[in-house]
Amino acid sequence: MEQEKKLKKNKVKIEIAKLMMVYLKVHIRDDFETIACCDEELLNQVFKEGNLRIEISNQFFGGRLINLEEAISILKSASFFNIVGEKIINKAIDCKILPKEGVRFINGVPMALKMMF
Repeated sequence: MEQEKKLKKNKVKIEIAKLMMVYLKVHIRDDFETIACCDEELLNQVFKEGNLRIEISNQFFGGRLINLEEAISILKSASFFNIVGEKIINKAIDCKILPKEGVRFINGVPMALKMMF
């Protein structure tokens, strides 16, 4: 009985982890590395609000599909990043990679940039 409970718990954890997937792509230009990361469900979508527009293109954001924890581990050491989506933004705030004041919204979709010079 106890082992069944553990198996159920592990199955639930795995299902939750599957829901917490993000795309992450590393761009290198002139010795600068920029990390682009978005929530899985946002890839290939465009959001507009007034004169603001963000395109979550496969070309820029579509890299490896990885779990949220792995993405956070990579973002922690990044000097430059562009992140979009509730999951990645909230986790970055929780992990103190990003202050909540640094988040902008376009049509309800959160986004943030980090640039360290």
